[in-house]
Amino acid sequence: MAFRGPRVWLWRWRRNPLKRRSDTVEAWVVLGAWTLTVLCGVLAGWAAARSVEQSLARERVEWRPVAGRLTERAPGKATAHSSERVWAEVGWTGPDGSAHAGQARVVPGSAAGTTVTVWTDRRGRMVTEPATAAQARVRASLVGGLAGVTVAVLPLAGGRYLRGRLERRRMDRWGVEWALFDAVRGRSTG
Repeated sequence: MAFRGPRVWLWRWRRNPLKRRSDTVEAWVVLGAWTLTVLCGVLAGWAAARSVEQSLARERVEWRPVAGRLTERAPGKATAHSSERVWAEVGWTGPDGSAHAGQARVVPGSAAGTTVTVWTDRRGRMVTEPATAAQARVRASLVGGLAGVTVAVLPLAGGRYLRGRLERRRMDRWGVEWALFDAVRGRSTG
């Protein structure tokens, strides 16, 4: 294991007579990569979170509960304190007066004709119950965080790739310079 010495903050930006042009380029690559990583991650996360929250808010405004009726008896047996639900056929009337049918989760053993609440969009099509404002904030935060991290990986990976290329190039140049030095000193490099 090689000894590297103490870590010095901002060493890439200090004046040093031994500093090469490649060190300056690497410093700018690192600064640019980190700046883009933070900026892209924050902007992408914010945009995704805002989009999700607006979409869910629009659903809360547009989607409405409608009274539907079971068209047939729900499967299973009813129990007094069960929170279990089963799928059953439900019919309801859309905003334009047209009849609609679909499946909804209901209490097991419910009789045909039992009134149940279904959620519909503007056209009367069945949808899920919209997310509450609190649920929307949580979903928006999760999606925004995931989008931000995903987008932030791109400039970070690009910076790491460029640094690796610079390092390989620097090592190749060192090899050439050492070979020249050995040739001047009369040593063989083999």
